[in-house]
Amino acid sequence: MMNSKKGADLSMNVIIIAAIALLVLVILAVLLFQSGGRVTEGTSCTGYGGTCSPEGLKPEGNYIRNPAFDSSCGTGQQCYVPLGDVN
Repeated sequence: MMNSKKGADLSMNVIIIAAIALLVLVILAVLLFQSGGRVTEGTSCTGYGGTCSPEGLKPEGNYIRNPAFDSSCGTGQQCYVPLGDVN
């Protein structure tokens, strides 16, 4: 009887396709996590154009408190964003 290698060829193809798919997933995960850091920076108080000041100490100029970004400033800090043109 002749030995058939179809079973061995099929499993090798599956292994190669699985390895390529895993490589693509790893590359996508790395790109996703790198862009996630930029999103966090862009949605922080300073990324929005504001300044972090100690509680009760408003910066000089035309600023208004934005409590939505207070958590990005840290404990005991408040976020103030410019109101209109600061220059």
